[in-house]
Amino acid sequence: MSLHEYFNSLKEKAKPVIWMGYVACAIIAFIHVIPRENLIHIIAVLVPSAILILFLQVILTNMKTNLKDIALTFFGICYIPLFLMFIPILRGVENGVLLIWYIILAAWGTDIFAYTAGRTIGKHKFSKISPNKTIEGCVGGIIGATVLILAYTWVINTFFGMQINYFAISGIGIILSVIGQIGDFAASSIKRYVGIKDFSNLIPGHGGMLDRIDSIIFISPFAYFLLMLI
Repeated sequence: MSLHEYFNSLKEKAKPVIWMGYVACAIIAFIHVIPRENLIHIIAVLVPSAILILFLQVILTNMKTNLKDIALTFFGICYIPLFLMFIPILRGVENGVLLIWYIILAAWGTDIFAYTAGRTIGKHKFSKISPNKTIEGCVGGIIGATVLILAYTWVINTFFGMQINYFAISGIGIILSVIGQIGDFAASSIKRYVGIKDFSNLIPGHGGMLDRIDSIIFISPFAYFLLMLI
């Protein structure tokens, strides 16, 4: 759904290779059956294969599909299916059902506390890309998300026998919150480029699916790698 909204937003700017994007999305459904030790090799094969197929599209259409079209298509594939692929990968590791909540808490915690802090004490605008966001809101989002993550860590350490270091997870919480806000700004920059307010009106008052998970998209791969470190 998110990739559909992304492709649809580009209709005035380019003609992305839509079928290729949907194939990439479908592949995610099979990620959980691939052994972890082979994942990096599978991804290493899929990425150059995708580029090869996209350029083949250019050749076969006699350049009716051009470089800009395939570049935006490949970006969309990396931005949405490839990044989100780390959610089922994390879910598949030991205690993944507990670890996966760090992605959600970092994303939604940042959004909720950034909005609250921005509305109550926000005075200094952060960027023209997203004019409603303030520096105070961004800092509030980081603090709030980190506190939420620490509280969740206490719960799973106490009741589920986990042994996650509080200092390490605090650092990870801060990093994930910052990355989530970059993801939010990234989605806003795309919307500004194509001249739209929301990717769709799927969720009244909130925009589209991509508007809802823009932070989760960016956080997912970094959460996987950082959590695997500890």
